[in-house]
Amino acid sequence: MTEPAITDSAAPCGDSASLLIVEDDPTFARTLRRSFERRGYRVSSAASPEEAERLCAAADFDYAVVDLKLGASSGLSVVQMLHGRAPQTRIVVLTGYASIATAVEAIKLGASHYLAKPSNTDDIEAAFASGGEGDASVPVDGRKSSIKTLEWEYIHGTLVECDFNISEAARRLGLHRRTLARKLEKRQV
Repeated sequence: MTEPAITDSAAPCGDSASLLIVEDDPTFARTLRRSFERRGYRVSSAASPEEAERLCAAADFDYAVVDLKLGASSGLSVVQMLHGRAPQTRIVVLTGYASIATAVEAIKLGASHYLAKPSNTDDIEAAFASGGEGDASVPVDGRKSSIKTLEWEYIHGTLVECDFNISEAARRLGLHRRTLARKLEKRQV
């Protein structure tokens, strides 16, 4: 895939920074790509860990946005590979299945930030700008979650543990498979 020419002079760091997007949702990847290109980034994208590795073999990247769940693969392997090849790359992990365990592992493997979806270009750029520095002013007593939100997070955590096998997740949750399927059709509050 050829890279379009950058015409925007508002590049983030000097001339233009290189960005790798590793996202298996083609619509979201295309949206992110266009948004970052408008901001002056030179963007490459991959839909799998294998594609990401091929792109990284050809070039180093200043920044990377990596989805945690890449089909049947884990984005954590991409984070590890990116950090191993180019430790200076600022990596932001995006996920729709946020958990403390995956956030900790992502940071240990070299990610500089971890964001829950939906996140936009502004959120991601702010994470890049933080440079992996912590913020001691973040409030510790966050907003209390509703019971529905806690249930949603627990169900999705169990789904992740079961590699998205709905039958196994239903068994572990003590629910009938159809009941779990109905709950998954509802949107998070």
